[in-house]
Amino acid sequence: MALNDFEKNFIYDISSRLLSQDLLTNAYFMNSQVGSSLRDMVLARQPVQPLTNPFDEAITGTLRGDAAAVRRNADNVTEAATMMGVAQSGTSQILDALSSMEDIIDKINSGELIASDPSVQADYDALRDQITGIYESTDYNGIYVLDSSQWGTEQINSSGQVYIQAFKDGGFNVSFHAVDDPVSGSSWSDLQGSSLATDLAGQTLLVDDFTSAITTIDDLYQSRESMLESQASSLENQATLLDQAVEARRQNTTSLSVENLLVDLILKDSGGLLDEQG
Repeated sequence: MALNDFEKNFIYDISSRLLSQDLLTNAYFMNSQVGSSLRDMVLARQPVQPLTNPFDEAITGTLRGDAAAVRRNADNVTEAATMMGVAQSGTSQILDALSSMEDIIDKINSGELIASDPSVQADYDALRDQITGIYESTDYNGIYVLDSSQWGTEQINSSGQVYIQAFKDGGFNVSFHAVDDPVSGSSWSDLQGSSLATDLAGQTLLVDDFTSAITTIDDLYQSRESMLESQASSLENQATLLDQAVEARRQNTTSLSVENLLVDLILKDSGGLLDEQG
């Protein structure tokens, strides 16, 4: 089959390139002074050259260490946010119980329930005991975040503060509130089912006071959880940027062998069949 003009020109061009590279390589490696120098470069024992710049490696190592430290701090702040979430979950459950107690009082006032009914009083007391059980048992990894009677340990101090390592050289305290004693001058034990029949107004006032106090604490926990989650996200982003800086430095410190340099020199002068991307 006869070749058309395009195919003939293509074959001629490829042949010319190959011939040019062959002639140039022979000229370099045969009897010329240039060839002698290049042969010495390729064939002679090469002096030991450091593959990396120690100063660059030191900087890269510092960046890598900083990235790891920032990521650990991000994990610490995330853990603090989780602690706040656990505490808020406890206060939310307490608010649900207080709402049920308020509902009992409302139904007594409306006549749907009778204050002296033993079952009504028992339900009221059961809700109080439920509240006590919630704040006594709400913990994160052994740290009781609502019950001040269980504070004063290595993990949480007597004021309800937990230290969080959040910066390279420091951190901050996250504070918890004593839900076991949220209302000054009153205690959870003052909520008595038997008092529904004798002092309904007093029980109503107590439930309102406890609800107000726990609502305030619950709102604080929600706000702090959101703030800590945002801070943890920012720290994680910082760590990612440092990782990218490490990768950029690693890519920019690679070196070429003598053989690679020689091939690049030949191809630069004579051209290549394909580019580096194929």
